[in-house]
Amino acid sequence: MSEELRKGEYTAANINVLEGLEAVRKRPAMYIGDVNVRGLHHLVYEVVDNSIDEALAGYCNKVSVQILENNSIRVEDNGRGIPVDIHPKEGRSALEVVMTVLHAGGKFDKGSYKVSGGLHGVGVSCVNALSKYLKVNVYRDGKVYEQEYSRGIPQYAVKEIGTTEKRGTVVEFLPDDEVFTVSVYDYQTLASRLRELAFLNKGIELSITDFRQKDEQGNFLSETFYSEEGLKDFISYLDATREHLIPEAIYVEGEKQGIPIEIAMQYNTGFTENLHSYVNNINTHEGGTHLTGFRQGMTRTLKNYATKEGLLDKLKFEIAGDDFREGLTAVISVKVAEPQFEGQTKTKLGNSEVAPAVAAAVSEILTNYLEEHPKEAKQIVDKVILAATARHAARQARDLVQRQTILGVAGLPGKLADCASNDPTVCELFLVEGDSAGGTAKQGRDREHQAILPLRGKILNVEKAMQHRVLDSEEIKNIYTALGVSIGTKEDSKALNMEKLRYHKVIIMTDADVDGAHIATLILTFFFRYMRELIEEGHVFIATPPLYRVSSNSNKQGVYCWNEEERTLAIEEQSSGKGRVEVQRYKGLGEMNEEQLWETTMNPQTRILRQVTIENASEADRVFSMLMGDDVPPRREFIEKNATYANIDA
Repeated sequence: MSEELRKGEYTAANINVLEGLEAVRKRPAMYIGDVNVRGLHHLVYEVVDNSIDEALAGYCNKVSVQILENNSIRVEDNGRGIPVDIHPKEGRSALEVVMTVLHAGGKFDKGSYKVSGGLHGVGVSCVNALSKYLKVNVYRDGKVYEQEYSRGIPQYAVKEIGTTEKRGTVVEFLPDDEVFTVSVYDYQTLASRLRELAFLNKGIELSITDFRQKDEQGNFLSETFYSEEGLKDFISYLDATREHLIPEAIYVEGEKQGIPIEIAMQYNTGFTENLHSYVNNINTHEGGTHLTGFRQGMTRTLKNYATKEGLLDKLKFEIAGDDFREGLTAVISVKVAEPQFEGQTKTKLGNSEVAPAVAAAVSEILTNYLEEHPKEAKQIVDKVILAATARHAARQARDLVQRQTILGVAGLPGKLADCASNDPTVCELFLVEGDSAGGTAKQGRDREHQAILPLRGKILNVEKAMQHRVLDSEEIKNIYTALGVSIGTKEDSKALNMEKLRYHKVIIMTDADVDGAHIATLILTFFFRYMRELIEEGHVFIATPPLYRVSSNSNKQGVYCWNEEERTLAIEEQSSGKGRVEVQRYKGLGEMNEEQLWETTMNPQTRILRQVTIENASEADRVFSMLMGDDVPPRREFIEKNATYANIDA
C-alpha cells in the first residue's frame, strides 16, 4: 500500500478519547454557548445557580458575588457546603469529584434537590475546566476545607485548613484567557441577572461588589437585591414607567398537580404584550407548555366572564387570544422536578403536564379577581375590545405589507439600493439615517454584498403606537419589504416569518451624535417589539463610525479615532512630525466622503460592528419602556449615567 493511502486510513488509532474535562476545553461552546462575552458571564451564572439550588432546597439565604481587581470572580453562599467525605465509587473526596467530573452532583439524587436550575450537572466542573485558576473553600461541620485547580487539574488533594463557626461554599476563579476572547466582566450584566434571581426567589439576599471601580462617594460599586414579595415586586419593577390600567398586580402562588407555580400580571395602557417565563430560574424565552397554559387559562377565563356579563354583545367580530394580552406585562415562574427542554436554544419547556396545571392556576385566581373587582374587570374587557378593534384595523395594513413582500424584487422600496448577490448569508442591509448619508453609503459600498436603505428622519416610536399605526408607517413598511419578512406563522399570528429573509446582517448606521443615538434606539425598539426573532437569531448589528480624524503636515491621510483616549494618543503622536495638528470631529456620516466611510465603517476587513443580543429579556423590556415612554426623570437619569457624547459635543 502506498504512503498516500496509508495516510488516509481511518482506524482505531484515529479515535480520540477525551479524558475528564478535556472535552470541555476542546469544545467549550458546546457547554457554555460561546467563548465571548456571553460565555464569560455564563461562568458566573453556573456557580451562582449552585447556590440558588441550595436556597431552593431550603439551606441557603445569602449569596454574594465579587468582581476582583484582576477580573477574577468570587462567589460565596451560606449553604450546607459541598460534601468533602470520600466518594464510595470514585475513592476520592466528593468535593474533587464535583469539581472535576462532568455530570456529577447532587442534582441527580432526588433526595438532595427537588428542583434545580442546572440539571445536567456540568456547571461548576465546566467553570473549573475553563479557568486558569480556581480555588474552592468549604465551611462544613465546624471545619474549613480547601482545594485549588489549574485548568481543571487539582493541584493537591482536598485538605483541612482550619476551624470555623460558619457554613457554606466559596468559589474563586479566573477565566482562562487561552479560551475566552474577552476577559473583562461587565458589572451591569451580572447585576441584572442577580436582580432577576432575587425577584424569582423571594427571601434570598443576593449582592454584588465590584472591586475595580468606585462610586462618587469613594466606595466600591455595590448593590444588594432582596425581594419580599417575589414576582409582585418584579412586575412593579418592569412596569415602573408604564401607566397602570388596574391599581395592583394580579398575583397567584401555589402548587397545582405537584408543580409549584408563581404568576404576577399587570395591565397597562400600552399596546405591547410583555410575557416573561421561567422554569427553575431559567429564562425560557422560546416559551413552552407553561406559557401555553397561561395563555389558555387567561383567554378562556376572561372570555367567559365578558360573555356572561354581556360585555361583548355589541361586538360584531370574534375576539382573538392576542387581544386579551395587549398591554399586559406578566411573569410566569414554575419549578419542575425533571424539565424537558426543546427548541433551537434549549429554552422551550416541553413537559406536557405543566400546561393544564398553569391553566388551572390562572383560571382560579383570575375568576376570583374578576368577581371581586367588577370595576377593574370592566376596564380590562374594554381594553380587550379596543385591542380587537385595532387588530381589525391593523389587518388591512398588515395585508398590504404582506402583499408588498410577496412581490419580491419588483415590489422593493424605491429608496433601496439593493446588492447584486441573491445569497442571504453573505448579504448585508445598512439602515442609514437620511438621504445625504445614504447617498455617501451607496457610493462607498461593496455593491455585490451590501444594500443601503435610507430612512427619513426619526421612525415612529412603536412603544407608544397601536399595531395598525406601526404597520401604516411608510418607513416601517419599507423595512419589512426590504427584509422580505412577513408577520404571522402557523404557531403565532404575531410572530415574524423569516423564511424569506433577504439579508443575514442588518446593520444600523447612524450619526455619532445624540440624534443618531436616538434614531438607533427607535429602530432597536421596533426590532425588539416587532422583530425580536431577528435579534435572537443574531442578524442585527450596529455600525461604529469614528468620532475623530487626527491629521498633520507629515500625515495628511490622518488617523481615525473612536474614543477620547485614542484621540489624545493620536494628537501626541502627530505633535512629535513638528507640524500643525488638525482634529476633525465627525458629527454626521455625511461629513465623510465615500472612501472614508468605506474604510472606517463599512469595510468588513477594518470596520467595528457591535452585534445586538438579548442577554436579559426582562431587563431589555424595562429599559425600552423607560427610554421610549412618557416618564422623563428615569430616562434623564439613564442618559446622564450612560451618555457617550456629553463631553465630546461641548
